[in-house]
Amino acid sequence: MKKIILSIDGMTCSACSNGLEKYLNKQNGMIEANVNLVMANATIIYDENILTKSQLDEFVKQAGFKSLGEFKEINTQKQNKKEKVKFITFTILAIILMYIAMGHMANLPIFHLLDVKANPINYTICLFLFAIVFMVYGFDILKNGYKNLIHKTPNMDTLVGIGVISSFLYSVYSMVMIMKGNLENIHNLYFESTAIIIYFIKLGRYLDGISKDKTKEAIQKLVKMTPNQATIKVDGKEKKVTLDEIHKGDIVISKPGEKMAVDGEIIEGIAHFDESFITGESKPVSKAKGDKVMAGSINYDGYIEYKAEKIGKESTLSEIVRLVVEASNTKAPIAKMADTVSGYFVPAVIVIAILTFMAYLIMGYEFSSSLIRFVTILVVACPCSLGLATPLAIVVSEGLCASNGILVKKSEILENARKSKYSCI
Repeated sequence: MKKIILSIDGMTCSACSNGLEKYLNKQNGMIEANVNLVMANATIIYDENILTKSQLDEFVKQAGFKSLGEFKEINTQKQNKKEKVKFITFTILAIILMYIAMGHMANLPIFHLLDVKANPINYTICLFLFAIVFMVYGFDILKNGYKNLIHKTPNMDTLVGIGVISSFLYSVYSMVMIMKGNLENIHNLYFESTAIIIYFIKLGRYLDGISKDKTKEAIQKLVKMTPNQATIKVDGKEKKVTLDEIHKGDIVISKPGEKMAVDGEIIEGIAHFDESFITGESKPVSKAKGDKVMAGSINYDGYIEYKAEKIGKESTLSEIVRLVVEASNTKAPIAKMADTVSGYFVPAVIVIAILTFMAYLIMGYEFSSSLIRFVTILVVACPCSLGLATPLAIVVSEGLCASNGILVKKSEILENARKSKYSCI
C-alpha cells in the first residue's frame, strides 16, 4: 500500500472533483482516493503491486483532467495584471453589449446604425459579433463542459455549455431568417444572453479564484516560516546559500534574530529559541550543544552552529505541512453529504431542463419561449456553492489550527469537536 498526493488541473466546480473521485475509486488496485477542489489535488492510497504513478496520471486524464505530478507546494495563483486587464476589458464590452441590446427598451439614445427598428440587420450582425468574441473568451468553459460530458462526469461547465450553444445556434437561425426578410425573428435573438452568461460565469471564476487564494494562504503561512536563505560554514568561512543548496551534514550558522533553516543538532553555542509554532509555548527555550533545533524556530539571542540533519521534505515543518494538506483532503461527514448531493445535482438539472423544454412545446408554447426555460434552468442551477463552501471552511479551519500549533489528523474531528462538553480558555 502506498500513498501519494497528485496536483490536479482542470477542476472548476464540485461536480468535477466529485466525478474524478468516483472515477478513481472505481479502478482496480485503488484503495482510497479523496479529491480536494480547493487545494486542487488528490490524495490517493493504492496497491503499488497493481498500479504505478504513470497509471494514476492516466486515470486522471481519462476522467477528463490533467495530473501535474506529485504535490510539492501550495500554489496561490493570484490574479495577474494581464488577467485583470482582460476581465476589465470584457466587463466594459458586456456593458456596451447590454446597452445596444436593451437600450431601446429603456428609451435610451441609440446610434442610428445600430437601432433595432431602423437597421435591424446591422443590429443583428453587431450582436452576433459580440457573441462570437465572448464565446472565444469563454472557450475554456465550453471545452471543459464538452470534455466532461464525453467522460460521463457532467459539471457546471456542461450545463453552461449546453445552454450557451443552444441559445447561440437558435439565434444564428433567427439571424438567417432576418437576412431573408423575416424581421419578426428579431425578437428571437439571444446573442446577448449567450455573451452575458459567459461573462457572469467568468466573473464567478474570478471572484472564486480570489477566495481560494485567501484560504490557501492560511496554510501557506506555515511554509513561509523557513527563511529563503541560510549561512553555512565552508572551510572556516561563511557562505550564503539557498535552502536547496544545504545538504545533510553541512554546518549551518544562526545569528540572533534569524530563523532556523533546517532541522539539526547544535555543535557550538548557546541560545534561546521561540518554538511556539510547534509547541504552543510562548516562553523561549534555552538550548546548547547537543540539543536539537527545528526549522522555522527563531534564534533570540545567541550565535550557534548546528549540523543539518533533516532537510527539505524531511524537516518537522515540512511534515506538518504535509499532514495539514492530507487532513484537508479527508472528508468530514458533512462534506461527504455535500459531494453526494452535488454529484447527482448536475445530471438531475439536465434531465429537468429537457423535460421542461418538451413540456412547454407540448403545451403549445413557441419554440423560443420553451428554449428560454431550457437555458434558464441550465444556467441558474449551480452546485458550486454547495460543494465549495464546506471544503473552503475545512481548509481555512485546518490552516488556522496548524498555525496555532494544533494539528488535525482528519477533517471529521473538526465536526465532532462541536460535541465536546469541555473548552480550554
